[in-house]
Amino acid sequence: MSDLTDNMKQTKAPSQIEAINKPTFRQAMKQYRSSPFSLFLRVVVTLAAIITVAVLLFLVAYIIVMGVPNLRPSLFALEYNSDNASLLPALINTVIMTFLSLLVAVPVGIFSAIYLVEYAKRGNKLVGVVRITAETLSGIPSIVYGLFGFLFFGISFGWGYSMLGGALTMAIMILPLVMRTTEEALMSVPDSFREGSFGLGAGKLRTVFRIILPSAMPGILSGIILGVGRIVGETAALMFTSGTVAQVAVNPMSSGRTLAVHMYNLLNEGLGREAAYATAVVLLVLVIGINALSSFVAKKFTKA
Repeated sequence: MSDLTDNMKQTKAPSQIEAINKPTFRQAMKQYRSSPFSLFLRVVVTLAAIITVAVLLFLVAYIIVMGVPNLRPSLFALEYNSDNASLLPALINTVIMTFLSLLVAVPVGIFSAIYLVEYAKRGNKLVGVVRITAETLSGIPSIVYGLFGFLFFGISFGWGYSMLGGALTMAIMILPLVMRTTEEALMSVPDSFREGSFGLGAGKLRTVFRIILPSAMPGILSGIILGVGRIVGETAALMFTSGTVAQVAVNPMSSGRTLAVHMYNLLNEGLGREAAYATAVVLLVLVIGINALSSFVAKKFTKA
């Protein structure tokens, strides 16, 4: 009979075992009475989580309620004028700006992180200098980046207001973010992966690009997505570098505004408040779409 009881216990599902081991409400309250500080911490943590979710839901709901009724076909006209306040040129410029910025920042950031983690010797002073520099660059306000981009690319190089100047400025802004997240992702790869690759006769370069980088790709993608979010939502730096021309930039040396700058100008002028709310909805959908796409790609790399 005891053997039969033991067999029944072993065949119970994990959910049933968790339900048996889970303390009842009375037991939990008895535990909290003996330790009131634990109850206080649990209440604080729960309230913080609820407030965070509530703020996010409120922001999303407010933007949708105020912006969706103002969406109209004229907002997606190819040419902007004072009558339609079209956001399509700004949307196209946002895609161009993001592509150009990532084209510069991602390779430099990833290769810098690879050097710091895989090639630099431990205790190397250059590694410490690079990390301190990256942390310092992360804390500089965006308006300072905009002033630097305007003086360096716009004045010294003679580019004026251009998409290329704005893209290089944004690349400098997101470079520390991409580099640090890539470095953390590479450091999270177990050393056994490297040792196994070396044991099979692979060289350093092959190990990095065939073993380590694919394993760290989800973390690298998260840093890139954070950089994309900063590019899409930036206004101050781009107003000084890429300008506020409300037309599609036909070449990298042309001036053009992004969606965030477009929304700021509409609100600042006070004549296109409804179009600004509609632009906020499009910007929100764009950010959510980018995050969803990044999560999908990260899962694909993880499964692979």
